[in-house]
Amino acid sequence: MKFSEGMAAVEAVLFACGEPIELDKLAAAAELEKETAERMVERLNDRYKEQGSAFTIGKLGSSYQMMTRPELSRYIKTALENRRQTPLSPAAMEVLAIVAYNQPVTRGFVDRVRGVDSSGVVHSLLDRGLIEEHGRLNDVPGRPIAYRTTETFLRCFGLTSLENLPPIPGSTDQIDFDEYEEMQEAADD
Repeated sequence: MKFSEGMAAVEAVLFACGEPIELDKLAAAAELEKETAERMVERLNDRYKEQGSAFTIGKLGSSYQMMTRPELSRYIKTALENRRQTPLSPAAMEVLAIVAYNQPVTRGFVDRVRGVDSSGVVHSLLDRGLIEEHGRLNDVPGRPIAYRTTETFLRCFGLTSLENLPPIPGSTDQIDFDEYEEMQEAADD
């Protein structure tokens, strides 16, 4: 197979899938070695950039997905006449952070961390595709459902994997109120 034919096959598979596809599945579908398929993805991205194309191929963990460049999203939204996406509420961001940093977790765990019932927020995040069910905990009474974040979560927050989540600040990274006031007074002087 010629290199250009292989690149066309990789591009066609990514375009047709629409969803993220694991590298090994992409390589198998294009009848290529994994390393070759990965090089072709890089070459396609180089070509898209050189040509000023609307497309890019994003990496999400060990998967790849063809997508449009983020700066063109307003044109797509206008064309599709999508209703304006409502931003996530502070409660939704809090639940999403709890799930992202502790996954897989049960709703009961989220409720305990937050101190309030989170069922509505969890259902909202499920509907948006930011979290998903990840089986049941068999060793816990009632076998509760466990949740984890999705590839949509990674894409929405511009992450390639969960390892790219920012670290949780420790107590040494935080200042107390007195230190804050001193900093404010120094800034005013």
